[in-house]
Amino acid sequence: MNVERFAASRWTRGNLLFPTVIEVTDAAVVRRKRSWFTKNEMSIHLQRVASVHVETGFFWSDVLIESTGGSDPIASHGHRKRDAQRIKDLIEAAQTQHLQAGADDGPTKVCPFCAESVKLAAKVCRFCGRELPLQAGREG
Repeated sequence: MNVERFAASRWTRGNLLFPTVIEVTDAAVVRRKRSWFTKNEMSIHLQRVASVHVETGFFWSDVLIESTGGSDPIASHGHRKRDAQRIKDLIEAAQTQHLQAGADDGPTKVCPFCAESVKLAAKVCRFCGRELPLQAGREG
């Protein structure tokens, strides 16, 4: 399993003793943050990542990773510019690879509620869980 770790700079706010670490694995993006008495870990599966925002400052970059599931986004500040861009590139490459692998699944249609691609025969969207309207000429 391929894992890349990106630690925030200790020179940035909130990262002096326990820097935030973002890990990008083959399956998920994980944010780990420690403090004196607690350990906070948050993850989003790569196929549930809706967007990756990189805000670049003079020295450091902030990374915001939002999910399609409505959960809290992964936010981290104080990363090097090249690390923030690498995080974004890894996530986008994994999503592109997944889309190419799923291209041979047969005919698809677009869910009218969440705009995700689902199989033509689907009655319920696997992404948003809503019942799909029947198409003309298709018997239920």
